[in-house]
Amino acid sequence: MSGTRVGLGYDVHAYLGEGERSLVLGGVTFDGERGLAGHSDADVVAHAVIDALLGAAGLGDIGSHFPDTDPAFAGSDSLVLLRAASSSLHNAGWRAVNVDCAVVLDAPKLAAHRDAMQQRLSGAAGAPVTVKAKRSEGVGALGRGEGIACWAVALVEQVATA
Repeated sequence: MSGTRVGLGYDVHAYLGEGERSLVLGGVTFDGERGLAGHSDADVVAHAVIDALLGAAGLGDIGSHFPDTDPAFAGSDSLVLLRAASSSLHNAGWRAVNVDCAVVLDAPKLAAHRDAMQQRLSGAAGAPVTVKAKRSEGVGALGRGEGIACWAVALVEQVATA
């Protein structure tokens, strides 16, 4: 088995109606913005990071660890789930090296919140997490403003044992 591995994560959530829930991305609440539908807080960025990390370590996916059929995870803070996933990596002999995310949305703008998102995600993941925003340029469901998607790539390495 290689000492380093790469994982790809992806998540997408549809928007809810006005005022149904606050938008949470990368652990940051965007007041006044439409929230996303989901069993937890619907943080597409944190969910993509979780999937990338778990996939890289060969530990399954977010649904196998935090199923949306389990009422225990209803309304969960996704950064808490990310910390738990990071702990699972550690327990399996892996550690995150870094994660890079591309969030696809036309609004809201992420630039003013990018540093806070990166700090919160990095703290929960236990490794540097970078966030980039990409516009959909009006293409498809995301371009019509129906939701937000995120792709994440994670690098993990085996922890040396004594």
